[in-house]
Amino acid sequence: MAHSTKIKNQKGKLIIFSAPSGAGKTTVVKHLLSLNLGLEFSISATSRKPRTNETDAKDYYFLPEKKFREKIQNNEFLEWEEVYSGIFYGTLISEVERIRAKGNHVIFDVDVAGGLNIKKYYGSDALAVFVEPPSVNELKTRLINRSTETEDKIKMRIKKAEFELSFANRFDVILVNDKLAKTLSNAGELLMDFLKYFDSN
Repeated sequence: MAHSTKIKNQKGKLIIFSAPSGAGKTTVVKHLLSLNLGLEFSISATSRKPRTNETDAKDYYFLPEKKFREKIQNNEFLEWEEVYSGIFYGTLISEVERIRAKGNHVIFDVDVAGGLNIKKYYGSDALAVFVEPPSVNELKTRLINRSTETEDKIKMRIKKAEFELSFANRFDVILVNDKLAKTLSNAGELLMDFLKYFDSN
């Protein structure tokens, strides 16, 4: 059985997973959260309205657009993006520090630009992992198999993915998601090695 690596009297570390859409980062993050490793998921903030099955401070921190813009002005976000006009998503510094103060480690499921921003802010306290598909063709196949988007939307996602793949070498580690079981095992090892490094120093 895995043992918790929760640290007494020491701030938690940060583990960032970024990837093009469809590469599998969300599956990896969910797997790691299921292990007893003292991890806590960073809840994002958004200016969009909650959906019927969503709860504030559990799924997202739901903020009015005006409040979100105020927090941007006050530099309260580690990273943020205006995805559609007036619809913002971002990571609050206060949320990250809330988790770290408890001695838990913060795990992120964010886009490539957001991941690099978080890494830049926290430096060696953060491990930035880029989840890479085996190939662009494989990524396209996965997106098609989801059957949730139009052909035009898939083309847009592929174009964005090709751009995001060019940033892979700016991350600490590239994790190729070819065989899922192997990827999950490798992700667990990466995480344990990263946390052990701090335990031994």
